[in-house]
Amino acid sequence: MLVDSHCHLDFPDFADDLDGVVGRAAASGVGVLLTIGTHITRYDQVVRVAERFDNVWCTVGIHPHEAGTEPAADVETLLRLAEHPKVVGFGETGLDYYYDKSPRDRQRDSFRIHIEAARRGKLPVIVHTRDADEDTGAILAEEMGKGAFTGLVHCFSSGPQFAEIAIKLGLYISASGIMTFKTAEPLRQALAEVPLDRLLVETDAPYLAPIPFRGKRNEPAYVAHTAARLAEVKGVAMAELETATTDNFHNLFTKVARP
Repeated sequence: MLVDSHCHLDFPDFADDLDGVVGRAAASGVGVLLTIGTHITRYDQVVRVAERFDNVWCTVGIHPHEAGTEPAADVETLLRLAEHPKVVGFGETGLDYYYDKSPRDRQRDSFRIHIEAARRGKLPVIVHTRDADEDTGAILAEEMGKGAFTGLVHCFSSGPQFAEIAIKLGLYISASGIMTFKTAEPLRQALAEVPLDRLLVETDAPYLAPIPFRGKRNEPAYVAHTAARLAEVKGVAMAELETATTDNFHNLFTKVARP
């Protein structure tokens, strides 16, 4: 069994095809889907998707792109929303200096609030970082010094130095369809060095469809293609990669019931 550890099933791209998307994922051996919160103001929609399917779970959080426009969430609000039985983590949160859609100080403040919720709520935080590895690493290290928390760097696209920082802090790393792209050899080399017991796989659907679907709408069933490429990079059998990444997911997201 595989797990798609990061997708966005509440997005309008799936509105007319949600049953089909979840059904095709199951037919492809993807047994658990985690749909990720990006807006506090869309919390109800995200939760409704998770409630609709036994094997779909969700998170609550504010994407760094939305940190400047969403109502500012405090720790207590995040913790209260995470009491729902289907909510299993906080985020995605973090820093995105590539698009800079939100003021950087608002991104950093929101990131710290999500980490504090993860620490107090004992649920993992899902970290987004793009062109911000230095600040992301510094905040993670500083916050870890205040008290332990768990989490993962989703859609990993950084280099081996940041991977080493994340692993030393006890975080997991999630590989997306990006690592299947022809131009992604440096990323594949970085992922080759990540211990197997720290890896997850994801789609980030509807974005970043892996080869051979690049340019099309991504969906959770396609995580199998990313997993197959990752198994090649790690030099392990597909069955071993499936077992490891699924176990890693459940070790991290302890609130998720195994099928």
